[in-house]
Amino acid sequence: MLIDTHCHLDFPEYDSDRDAVIQRAKDNNLEYVINVGSDVQNSRRAVLLSRKYDMIFAAVGCHPHDADGFNEQAYNDLEELSRDNKVVAIGEIGLDYYRNLSSVDNQKNVFVRLIRLAAIRKLPLVIHSRQAPEDTLAILRQEQVKEAIIHCFSGDADFMRQCLDLGYYLSFTCNITYKKAENLRQLLKIAPLDRICLETDAPYLSPEGYRGKRNEPWFVKMAAEEIARVRGISFEGVCRATTENAKKFFNLKSQEQVLKHIL
Repeated sequence: MLIDTHCHLDFPEYDSDRDAVIQRAKDNNLEYVINVGSDVQNSRRAVLLSRKYDMIFAAVGCHPHDADGFNEQAYNDLEELSRDNKVVAIGEIGLDYYRNLSSVDNQKNVFVRLIRLAAIRKLPLVIHSRQAPEDTLAILRQEQVKEAIIHCFSGDADFMRQCLDLGYYLSFTCNITYKKAENLRQLLKIAPLDRICLETDAPYLSPEGYRGKRNEPWFVKMAAEEIARVRGISFEGVCRATTENAKKFFNLKSQEQVLKHIL
């Protein structure tokens, strides 16, 4: 079994065939999918999807691209959404200095505000960090964050080491299959297997051979196959380790007990 720890099935790219996409995930041995919010509207839809499908859980947050539009109402809405039983994390939140679609100050302020919400709700963090390793780590250390996963990991070896030293998890997408992703594959060779999770970031970052097409959660299998190849271990071993890591990080074993009680 596999877990896609980060996707956006609430996005309009899936409006015409969402049920079929989720069925394909089941048919390809995905146990769970974490649907991650990028603003209040997407977070609300993520929660609604998690209520409709047993295999889907939700994270709620505000992407750094949307930080300029974040206000007190947005915070209150996310705080309310975070109380839902199917919400397992706050995210995605963080810093993006590659596109800078929101001001750096607003990105930092929203990042800190939602880190503190996570602390109140006792939820882990899904972190977006692009070309902002120093500021990301400085804020995480300042706020004494203990539980975080670095989504779509794209940093260098030093950033990876510092994240691991802080006890964080690393999440890798299907971009590890790209011909020009040798730097990521080198990191995968040395990253501890007990700190690695898998994701698609669907509908983005489709694997090699599907680039230019919409990504889907079941494509996470191709990321698992690439890790097995790079590390010289079995596909089954990668599935087992990354699934256990995801269940531990998102506290899904506790959620499983809740679902059994409800059903």
